[in-house]
Amino acid sequence: MREICGGAPAECRAPVDAAALREAERRLGRALPAQLDVLLRETDGVADAYGTDVVWPLAQIVEQNLMFWSGEAFAGLYMPFDSLLFFGDNGGGDQFALVVASGRDDVFVWEHETDSRVWVADGLQEYLRRALAGDGDWWR
Repeated sequence: MREICGGAPAECRAPVDAAALREAERRLGRALPAQLDVLLRETDGVADAYGTDVVWPLAQIVEQNLMFWSGEAFAGLYMPFDSLLFFGDNGGGDQFALVVASGRDDVFVWEHETDSRVWVADGLQEYLRRALAGDGDWWR
C-alpha cells in the first residue's frame, strides 16, 4: 500500500474480501474498474492526513454511485453520471471518478458548482500520489 500512496501519510483500513466486492458489483450492475478492485483488496478506503476520504470505503462507493446514477435527484441539474464511477472526494464537495464506459484508467474530478468533469490523473496510483501530497484543491 505504501508504494501505491507514494509514501505519503495516509490512513488505510482493513482490506475488502472478494465476496463483498462481488456483492458491490451486483448492486451496481457493473464490474468495478480493475485498479479500484485491486486497491480495495488492500484497503477499504484511504484517508489523507486531514481525514478526508480520498478513496471512500466500498459501502460508500456503492451508495454514492447508486444515488448519482438514479437520475431522479440530479436529472434537471447535471449531465448524466452513468459513465463515471465515483470513489472519493476532496472534502469540499468535488468528487473523483473513474470512467467506466471506455475502459480508460483516467481519473476525473466532478466540480459540483459548475458540473464540469476535468481530467486529473492517468490512473488511480497517480491520483493517490497527487491527492495525498497536495491540499484540497491539488488538481487546479
